[in-house]
Parts: sequence; C-alpha cells; structure tokens
Amino acid sequence: MTDGTERTTVLVVEDEQHLADLYAEYLPEHYDVQTAYNGADALEILDEAVDIVLLDRRMPVMSGNEVLAAIEERSIDVRVAMVTAVDPDFDIIDLGVDDYVVKPVGKDTLVGVVERLETVAEYNDRQKRLTAKKLKRNVLEVEKARPELEASERFSALEAEIEELESQVQALETEITESTIER
Repeated sequence: MTDGTERTTVLVVEDEQHLADLYAEYLPEHYDVQTAYNGADALEILDEAVDIVLLDRRMPVMSGNEVLAAIEERSIDVRVAMVTAVDPDFDIIDLGVDDYVVKPVGKDTLVGVVERLETVAEYNDRQKRLTAKKLKRNVLEVEKARPELEASERFSALEAEIEELESQVQALETEITESTIER
C-alpha cells in the first residue's frame, strides 16, 4: 500500500464498461487506476502491485465470487470491496471482502471506500509491527532481570515504540469505525 512515497493501485473490475470507466474517473489523480471489464482480465492484471480491488459481484462468464476465490487461492495480499447491485445477505459473512457497497455508487462513496481500505491496510501493517515488538518485549521480560531491563536504553526505546504503535493503531481503529458509521 502507500507509505507516503508509493501510489496506491486500484483495480476496478466491472463488466459494464461505462461504470468501470466512471469509477476510474471518480478516483483522484493520486491513485493508479486500472480497469478490467471481466473477471478473466482482472486475474491477468492482478498481482502484488495491486493494493485495492473494487469488484462487481455479478458478471457473466466469471463472477466476482469466482474472482475472489482466485485471489484467495493465489494468496494475493489485496483489500477487496464488492461494489455490486446484489443486496447483501448473510452469505457476505463468509466472503473474503473488506467492504460491501450496493450500487448505485456516487463519487464520494467510492472515494470513501478506497480511503477506508487504505486505512485498513495501514492498520493491519501497524498491528503486525506492534505484535512483533510486543513478542520481543515479552521474551526479554522473561529472560532478563528487571534491573537489567530498566538499565537498557534499547529496551526503553522498544517500550516507547510499543506505546507509539499502540496509539497509532487505536487512532486508525477509530478512523475506520467512524468512516464506516458515516456511510
């Protein structure tokens, strides 16, 4: 995803070409947007360079569900939002999607979905880093005496990093929650 220097790549998968092109136009210029007008083309484009997929659920030949299954089978690390005319039912609980949006979709909604998925990706990255640092701290707390830990500048720096990451993770969680409620 983006770390401030890389552009986020969004793949729009929509069999109605005019909608795919419209969605691509909706997204601000700071995104790299690619379009696929069917599931097979989407799978040809899809690789680790793609960060976010906006995926229509009901398409001829290869459905969005089939594209999603292929993404999961390939273990591609990508955020996915279904953007579809199919009203949600309880089956979405088991879908490997990060968001589900029912058409028609306006510019503000679509941009909001992409921004939210960027935040989810950042949250996941920070949470992973936080967990790794906490595990290291826990090992040191088990293996080293308290006075030795208290005297260590590196251990103090680790604790400060953990505190900062906890704050960042909490802020991102709040941002995700608030953006979901605003929909």
